[in-house]
Amino acid sequence: MIISLDTNIIFSGLVNTKSTIGDLLINSDEYFQFYSCSYMRFEIEKHWQKLLKASRLTESELRESQYRLFRKIHFFNEELISGESWDKAKNLVEDIDIDDIDFVAINEHLNGILWTGDKALYNGLKTKGYNKICNTSDILLILEAMKRDKH
Repeated sequence: MIISLDTNIIFSGLVNTKSTIGDLLINSDEYFQFYSCSYMRFEIEKHWQKLLKASRLTESELRESQYRLFRKIHFFNEELISGESWDKAKNLVEDIDIDDIDFVAINEHLNGILWTGDKALYNGLKTKGYNKICNTSDILLILEAMKRDKH
């Protein structure tokens, strides 16, 4: 199953790989293929000092977390996203938060499920009837169902 990741999920997994989010990102590749926008790599570097402070990790420990996490995420070039996906994403997020357009566009392009920790985005899209979005509780339920179906 294709899962698109937004900024807060990646940041959460990065600052604590032993958290529920970190564990899901690192250990569920048997069930999920994780994707995010290519620019996320640059966003992480841009906010590196903030991430270091929030994580309470050393520089080398945070780099190790980054390495472990990045091995599990496919970074998708935004230039490859179709115009149709961009248009749909714009219509969906323009009155919620236009900064989330990339995540919704990549999700539309890949026909995945967008995993977010952004309550405003989650609730805003759900209100519009957009069902290709989940939060961490939802992703845990999806994983549980997939494991049950496998056995």
